[in-house]
Amino acid sequence: MRSQDLFKESKKYLPGGVDSPVRAYEPYPFFAERANGSHIYDVDGRDYVDYCLAYGPMVLGHANPKVTEAVKEQIELGSAYGVPTEKEIELAKLVIKKVPCADMVRFVNSGTEATMSAIRLARAYTGRKKIVKFEGSYHGAHDYVLVKSGSGAMGLPDSPGVPEETTKNTILIPFNDYDAVTQLINNQKEDIAAIIVEPVMGNIGCIPPKEGYLNFLREITNDNNIVLIFDEVITGFRLAEGGAQEYYGVTPDLVTMGKILGGGFPMGSLAGKKEYMEMIAPSGNVYQAGTFNGNPISVSAGLATLKQLNNNFYKELSVKGDYLREGITNIIDEQDLQYQIAGLSSMFQLYFTNREVMDYNDAKTSHTDSFTKYFHKLMDSGVFIPPSQFECCFISLSHGEEELEHTLDAIKQALKD
Repeated sequence: MRSQDLFKESKKYLPGGVDSPVRAYEPYPFFAERANGSHIYDVDGRDYVDYCLAYGPMVLGHANPKVTEAVKEQIELGSAYGVPTEKEIELAKLVIKKVPCADMVRFVNSGTEATMSAIRLARAYTGRKKIVKFEGSYHGAHDYVLVKSGSGAMGLPDSPGVPEETTKNTILIPFNDYDAVTQLINNQKEDIAAIIVEPVMGNIGCIPPKEGYLNFLREITNDNNIVLIFDEVITGFRLAEGGAQEYYGVTPDLVTMGKILGGGFPMGSLAGKKEYMEMIAPSGNVYQAGTFNGNPISVSAGLATLKQLNNNFYKELSVKGDYLREGITNIIDEQDLQYQIAGLSSMFQLYFTNREVMDYNDAKTSHTDSFTKYFHKLMDSGVFIPPSQFECCFISLSHGEEELEHTLDAIKQALKD
């Protein structure tokens, strides 16, 4: 098998044989040759219905013709300039039109850059140091947020090389817990610059907020002059045109976005109210910069993607998501299994636990060995999902009735086995 040979070779040159740890799984990952629509094809000649979708960006499906054409046109004009382009203005206007909290936008290269910049901006705006994040949430790979639970509320480094001095100002609390937020703010409100939250936790599977929870976060941050940051790198442009903030009717101060924004190319953004955004250099003194910020290829792909996303698009994705989640629920009930199906709109995950999953501690009760067997059984049936229990599965516009039915048949057999 070529994938097996390529993985053996890649381990000589790439740490662990991959460029991101989530891509590695036993005995070896398949190596992609191409992808189109809802399908991805490996170098071994296998064809999979794809629910990983590059971990979320490919909301239209792979190799969307309009996106592909826009990129071809741009690359013939040049791939990077180091000076502004008119397309940056066009994309910024489109983002501002769609996203409720966005008065201005700064385009960056990844979700990691976006969240790092949002935290820096919130600290500058408030003059405070501490930030609050939720256990199990993922906001990129920078030192501020690469944190695990420690003694008391203080976070400890979650990776060698991250100094404790960096993470001592990051506080972790459970998601969907009203009392934890209230108690923390009552005790430390003068020190807290920002609360950063994934409105739907998408890097611990898929955990939606309790009804009213995001409204509660908005009210308590408003009352205490704390900046509320929505990390919509995953949910931005996936749940609705305006992302989770439109879907739930809650407007944060700042929002970070990525994935879908770049139409499959490296892209991130920080957006928010003008009073915050004008603090960013060069209009203000909060430093943020990047050689590839507003890269014309990524901007072109983003424009071609966002122009195709309208209310009918989101209705269609929701119908597909509801159909798949309902089908999985029926399979679980038929086989008398105590597993949990979670998700909304075009996001879903199956948790191998009998406990309702509302936060990180619930998710950790999942039987990961069973999930791994399930993952491989689905692969054998030509269905590819992210290989970790703690990732989210995604549906694209390209997933049709045939693919959804095949997926339900594969899940039914995998769970039976």
